[in-house]
Amino acid sequence: MPATTTLLAFALAAFVLIVVPGPNLIYILARGVEQGRSAAVASAFGVETGSLFHIAAAAAGLSALLASSQLAFDIVRYLGAAYLVYLGIRTLLQRDEHTAAVAPSDGRRLWHAYRQGVLVNVLNPKVALFFLAFLPQFVDPVRGAAWAQILVFGAVFLAVGLVVDLAYALAAGTVGDWLRSRPRALRWQRYSSAAVYLGLGAAAALTSSRHSRS
Repeated sequence: MPATTTLLAFALAAFVLIVVPGPNLIYILARGVEQGRSAAVASAFGVETGSLFHIAAAAAGLSALLASSQLAFDIVRYLGAAYLVYLGIRTLLQRDEHTAAVAPSDGRRLWHAYRQGVLVNVLNPKVALFFLAFLPQFVDPVRGAAWAQILVFGAVFLAVGLVVDLAYALAAGTVGDWLRSRPRALRWQRYSSAAVYLGLGAAAALTSSRHSRS
């Protein structure tokens, strides 16, 4: 079990890294502006569910494989980029009436937002590289098994990430609700959301294996 001071230091460092908007947070912001507060919150929970995959992979040593194999990194990178581009094109092709009719309480829409949040995070290789390059610096061999310490740090990372993601989700959802109450803003809202997804797709495709999580 890591020392309390080490856990606090890791939590602070994780917060500093997470709070700066990157692909995951920008996805949540886009969801909030596009579909409202509930969809943004569902996306936040989806993103952090995806983090569970990366935590388990790091504990099992799979992150090292991803970082050491250019082919594995490229496969994940291009899958993530293709998925984001797909979301952008689908958003761009939506009719304004459909966008306006999206209801935050629609269970199917919330499930889609959650599921897409999971995929966006799982297909983001930068998250796995964060666990490989940054987290091991806090692992102390004398404090027990490395995999157990990684799971503890992962839980801290997950908690910090969820708090930050939900804060962004609530803020974006408030803006989205305000925009959707103004019909003239609907087309701008759709185009801007599509541009965000397409931009994220391009950024993911051009991502370097030397970068850490954003």
